[in-house]
Amino acid sequence: MKTPFRLDDHPRRQQPLASPPDGYFDKLPLRVMQRVRPAEPEAAPLFGWLAALSAPLRTALASVLLLVAFVGTYWLTDSPARYRTPTGAVATVPAATSERALAAVPHAEVVQYLLTNDERLTLQDFSETPIADRDLTATFLPGTSRAELEAALDEQPSVDVYL
Repeated sequence: MKTPFRLDDHPRRQQPLASPPDGYFDKLPLRVMQRVRPAEPEAAPLFGWLAALSAPLRTALASVLLLVAFVGTYWLTDSPARYRTPTGAVATVPAATSERALAAVPHAEVVQYLLTNDERLTLQDFSETPIADRDLTATFLPGTSRAELEAALDEQPSVDVYL
């Protein structure tokens, strides 16, 4: 069995250190903060001037930049505008030159090219090929002028619901 332990039976030792001076723990946080170096100021961000602007001004600036981006994109990618004439009609110069260049190729060379291609073309393929330069109005309405067409359209009965 264990012997009972009593604190009163043991003599007390002297403290190895002296007691702290008066007000030591009151001044300790201040002394620690003086020893700690302040953090280096961070470099100013690249767009620090933007953060200094007010919120409505930043919103207006963002709107203007977005508008400029859309206009610039439209302006740079508007390829049909390059071929417009001053009256607004689309010029047919590129199509005419391509038709002339294709017409200059001999028929025998075209047939030879199509036959040497990996995919064989049949007469049915040629019959299904649309002809681009056919005037469909002249085919379906031969001998009609614009005035005759407008007169025929005016004679058609119209329902007020559709107008």
